Amino acid sequence: MARYTGPKVRISRRLNVNIYENEKGTKALDRRPFPPGHHGRTRRRNAGSEYLAQLQEKQKAKYIYGVLERQFRKTYDEANRLAGPTGENLLRLLEQRLDNVVYRAGWASTRPQARQFVSHGLVLVNGKRVNIPSFTAKKGMKISLSPKARNMIVIQHNIDVLDRSVVGWLETGDGGKEVVVRDLPQREHIDVPVREQLIVELYSK
Repeated sequence: MARYTGPKVRISRRLNVNIYENEKGTKALDRRPFPPGHHGRTRRRNAGSEYLAQLQEKQKAKYIYGVLERQFRKTYDEANRLAGPTGENLLRLLEQRLDNVVYRAGWASTRPQARQFVSHGLVLVNGKRVNIPSFTAKKGMKISLSPKARNMIVIQHNIDVLDRSVVGWLETGDGGKEVVVRDLPQREHIDVPVREQLIVELYSK
C-alpha cells in the first residue's frame, strides 16, 4: 500500500508543525525553527500567496494522517457529499480511519506505527481481523487487539508509557485493549493543527 517514506523531519520543518508527533520531530523544530534549505534561516514563515497557505494546510492534513493525494481527494469528495461543513466532515472521516483509531487508543506511538499494526493484522473490528488502514470505524463498532497483539511488548509499552488520554468519541475497555466508537468525532475532539477551511477553499477553485 502506498505511503510517504521520505524525510520526515524536513517535512515537519517545512510545514512548521511536528506532523509525526514524536520526540524527534519536536527536538528538530526546537533546534531549527526555520524551513529547511540554504535560505531557510532568512525565509519568512508567513510569506507567500493565499494559494500557498491553502496548499500547506492540505499537506499538513495529508502527512499527519498518512494519506496520499488520490485517497485524500476521494475522502474530500465524500466529505463534500455529507451534510454539514465540508471541512469538519473531512477531518471527521480522517479521524475515523482505523489506523487513526489505533493511534488514538494509545496502542501505537505514532500514526505510521498504527498503520503498520493494522496492515500486519493485529487489529480486530467486531471480533474480525481487518488489515486495511483506511477502513472507516463507524459508531457502535468495537476495535480490539488480536490475541497476538495483546502479548506484544511494544504495544504493552505504548499503553503503559504513553498513557494517552482516549478522545471523547471513543470508550475504552478490557484494560485498555479495546475501544468502542461511542459517537462520531466532533471538531472539539480533533486536536490536529489544521485549518480545514483553507483546504475547502483550495478544492473549491
